[in-house]
This record gives sequence, C-alpha cells and structure tokens, in this order.
Amino acid sequence: MNLKEFEARLQSLVEVDLLNVLPGRKLDDVIVQKLAAAIHINNITMEDGAILAPNVYTLVMHPETSAKWEDPQLLSILMHSITTVAQEAGFKFTISPTITISTDEKISINDAEIVASHRIESMAETNAIPLDTNNLGLKNALPENAFLIVEGVKVFPLNLPVVNIGRRLDNQLIIDDPRVSRNHAQLRAIKGRFVVFDLNSTGGTFVNGQRANQSVLYPGDVISLAGVALIFGQDNPPPQPELKNTAPLQSVVADHATVSFKDRATAKIKRK
Repeated sequence: MNLKEFEARLQSLVEVDLLNVLPGRKLDDVIVQKLAAAIHINNITMEDGAILAPNVYTLVMHPETSAKWEDPQLLSILMHSITTVAQEAGFKFTISPTITISTDEKISINDAEIVASHRIESMAETNAIPLDTNNLGLKNALPENAFLIVEGVKVFPLNLPVVNIGRRLDNQLIIDDPRVSRNHAQLRAIKGRFVVFDLNSTGGTFVNGQRANQSVLYPGDVISLAGVALIFGQDNPPPQPELKNTAPLQSVVADHATVSFKDRATAKIKRK
C-alpha cells in the first residue's frame, strides 16, 4: 500500500467512524495527510522483514484549535483508524499506540504538525528502571541522538549528561518565559536514558499531562514547564534485546521549519 492509498484508506475509515459515533464531526484533511506521511516516514524494517509502525503520536496545533481535539472519543477514533490501516498495510506495533495533543501559538490555526516515534519498552519496564545517579556523567550512559523540540519549532540537541532548564543565564537551555522558574527542571542521562527532574519549580513540570517530580523519558513524551511545551525525541532509541538491530529512525521533524543549535552547549530561547 503506497502513501496515496494509505492516506485514502485512513481518510475513509476515519469518516465512517466519525459518522457512526460523532455525527456532524469532520476530521481536518491536513491531519490525515500528515499522519499518513508520518507513519510512512517513521516506520522501521526489521531483519526478519517485519515493518514496525510508530507507536507514539504527538499532534502539535494552535491553542485555539486544540480544544476540539481534547475529546477522548475523537482521539480513540483516530487511534483506532491509525491502527487498523497500519495493520492492513502490513505494519506491526510493538506496543499499543498512543496519541497526545500539544499546543504551540506559532502554528497556524488551520495547520498542525505531527511527531511520530517509537516507544520500545512498556511503562511497566520504565517504572522498573532504578533512578540511580552513580553513573551520572559517564559517556556510555548518554543516550544517542536525543533532542528536545522547544515550543514546536526549535530543536535543542541533548549532547550533555546533565541539562539544566530555566530562565537563569547559567542554564544549558535558557527559556525566557515568565511562566518558567529560574531553575525549573533538569535532564540527567542515567543508564542510557534521559530522566527529567523538577527542581521545586513554581509552575511544576508535567510529562504527558501528569505532574512529575521525576520521570524517565521516551520518544514522543511531551514535557510541559508551567505551560511551555517541550517534546522529547530520539533518532535512535535503545532497542529491546529481542528486537536486535533496530535501524535508525527517520524523523518527520526534519521536514518542519526548525532552528538547529548544532553543537552549542548552551542556547537561549525567547518568546516573540
């Protein structure tokens, strides 16, 4: 099934499901087009020939248009349609896919961006990872090709074992926004994973909508610093042993308008 056929099938299935469950609702065509493209761009072909579809989807849109999407029934329909069409096309999922809504004022109200990625382990395995900082700073503990998408449009590479985030000028990632505390959060590389820690911030640190003091991060996770959205991504996440050699992921973000900070250890981001 090529991209055009995939998109057409996804569109028809979504329309049928919406008609049956939410009469009168219509899914924006741009969402269907970009979802179909994201699935095709971000699939992984395994050694045995199996094709793995992305299982983490983040829809980034303008705050004014996000309200209508924060409907569990609508997201359930969309997720069902994605799963059905992907399986019809011969794709497989390592775990049940999830979909999250994030907002960015810079995106047009008639547009949206899709971040599709792979979460390899289940949340049960995530919770079992001990948050031991003994290996903090060791080179082999630094996750490869990890990055943050800041407010939907800027890319900050995570190439240090410790990244402090806040308004203060001595942070590695400086976010000039009054909602963000001077020392708001910290990312630490621990045993090959990035873990986000809240630094007793005023507005709190949230991961996928849940307030967190510390949380292991996986590609597609949405971090909110008192309302400022950061999306965690990784081009080559650590594979499960049984998945053997997982090929590097191609990121749909590469097609977006982004600003790359390249190898700079410190970047400053100001709101317009």
